[in-house]
Amino acid sequence: MPLTRRSFITSASLAAVAQRANVKIGVMDGILGKASEPASVAAAGRLGFDGLQVTLGRPTPEGRLVMADPERQAAFVVESKRLKLPLVATYIDALHANCLKNDSEALRYAAEGIEITRRINAKILMLVFFGKCALENRADMDAVTGPLRELAREAERANITLGFENTIRAEDDLRILDQVRSKSLQIYYDIGNATNLYNVDPAQEIRTLGRGRICQFHFKDRGYLGEGKVDVRSALDAIASIGWKGYIVLETSSPSKNIDADLTRNRSYLNGLL
Repeated sequence: MPLTRRSFITSASLAAVAQRANVKIGVMDGILGKASEPASVAAAGRLGFDGLQVTLGRPTPEGRLVMADPERQAAFVVESKRLKLPLVATYIDALHANCLKNDSEALRYAAEGIEITRRINAKILMLVFFGKCALENRADMDAVTGPLRELAREAERANITLGFENTIRAEDDLRILDQVRSKSLQIYYDIGNATNLYNVDPAQEIRTLGRGRICQFHFKDRGYLGEGKVDVRSALDAIASIGWKGYIVLETSSPSKNIDADLTRNRSYLNGLL
């Protein structure tokens, strides 16, 4: 039976829907108002999320990340198992103050973050490059390649993926990944930052990066999903087109100041598209 244009489009649409079924929705503990708190696991489950990203916390007076505390780690693991809600990533917020491009302390904190991530079985450690720690030029990008290569070796031994979240274009991301040459370094892609901070088309960049170079996504906008500049639908289409599967993690704001209601609204909108 010949394939008509209509049947081809229908088949393509069904394939996209099937691929989207491979995507799950998580949330950051800080967005729940419970950064680095084991109670965030129950809060995420109560709101219907599939996974949780855990904030590692700024250094304590003793010079250790908040989540370096073994009892706190154990509490997260217990809650995750009890509620059958996986810890899908960690977030090392110390890298907003200590920059991997020029601070040896940042390298130490990131190494500690790898070990914490391994201990709580979160699999992905998100490294951030924003504000004063942003990669603003080629010199910054070159400066961070060595530290990333060193951390990638540690991540490989720990079976952890480093999520490289930044404000540079996909072509520059790919150049750095090619220089580091490790499957343990991938892009943590934020469609809100891409649209609102550095003015690129997330869908185009997702296709440029491809399935094997993206470990996880952040979704957000200035306001509610679907009501701002971020084209959520086209980003999901791009994700489906490259055959990617994994977690989309909400990093959304709370315009009404009612965290539960706003997260439910954003999750429901995204679920509707999936």
